[in-house]
Amino acid sequence: MKKSFIFKILLIFIVLVWSGVTFVFGFYQGYKQIPGPPNELVTEADVSLLWDVWNKLENKYIGQLDHQQMIYGAAKGLAESLGDPYTVFFKPADTKTFKDDISGSFEGVGMEITVKDGSLIVVAPLEGTPAKAAGILPGDEIVMIEDVFAKDISVDQAVKMIRGEGGTQVNLSILRKGWDEAKIFSIIRAEIVIPSMEVEFLENDIAVIKIYQFSSVLTNEFQKKVGVLIHSNTKKIILDLRNNPGGLLNQAQNIAGWFIEKGKIVTTEDKGEGEEKEEYLAVGNEAFINYPIVILMNGGTASGAEILAAALRENRDDVKLIGEKSFGKGSVQEPVDLRGGSLLKITIAHWLTPDGNLIDNKGLIPDIDVELTEDDYLNEKDPQMERAIEELKNM
Repeated sequence: MKKSFIFKILLIFIVLVWSGVTFVFGFYQGYKQIPGPPNELVTEADVSLLWDVWNKLENKYIGQLDHQQMIYGAAKGLAESLGDPYTVFFKPADTKTFKDDISGSFEGVGMEITVKDGSLIVVAPLEGTPAKAAGILPGDEIVMIEDVFAKDISVDQAVKMIRGEGGTQVNLSILRKGWDEAKIFSIIRAEIVIPSMEVEFLENDIAVIKIYQFSSVLTNEFQKKVGVLIHSNTKKIILDLRNNPGGLLNQAQNIAGWFIEKGKIVTTEDKGEGEEKEEYLAVGNEAFINYPIVILMNGGTASGAEILAAALRENRDDVKLIGEKSFGKGSVQEPVDLRGGSLLKITIAHWLTPDGNLIDNKGLIPDIDVELTEDDYLNEKDPQMERAIEELKNM
């Protein structure tokens, strides 16, 4: 009987050891499946919940599991949980779309979109694009893309659905301020080539500098085109930043240097409490520092365009902003390449105006409020430009 008792104890011991080995092996296999060392996370949150969900799905889900798609879904969920529409995870297939945006070469309808108060909103239709030609306006809400409700998908999913091969059609259900119900806009996609800027000469010694976006070629293009302006009889300037969704900060910084004193603050990067703020100063030749100037803006004026407008107004007493409240996009995103071709775009800071004012979610308030109505747009009237000319005549 003693031998039998010892045998039972030995058997229980072997079972316990085998269970422990199985647990460790299973934990190791799970650890290998999920990139990154979870045991190094410093957080009060219960990270083991993720493992619990993973294991329950592994053991109980009736269908076939795609572990890589599960990883992508978890990463996407982490980014979306922050509630910041500008912090986005891109899996490899979508990373190319994002990088095409930066290069300015893609096929689609040509408009900047974002999420605001839970709705998918048009920041600005881009110049010379199908969206602009179809009559899309800044501030329009995209209710549906084809038969999919926009509120049910993320911004990157919306971009992917709106994009497509040139010559194909996409149907957008649009709701506009003052409308009782949404209307369908059927837009034919095309290759999107966005100009950087153009110069137009008006009567009474006034020139209009229209900047469409702060692309990588803007500084060189600006220098070439305004050279003619400098040697003309132009004495006053309208800087038109309407429907300009922004772009590269260094381009806005370079352009500011034409209008304000070199070394003046263009914007300040605020990375949060405990971090040192970084100032970005005007660089350039100050060629237009003594020219009377007014700036046109609207709800499609965002990001770098808002930074430039604020920099000129707060560094010069004679600069006025005319039009409508700007969009309010004043955050800084950093793209981070991840393993396997994925990418994470992270909001890392906010832009402040030279006087230390926050732009993000607030926008700039015009000195002279002039609305451009849908009727004005359809009948090619421009009361904002008319008011700008009127102001310059009195300066």
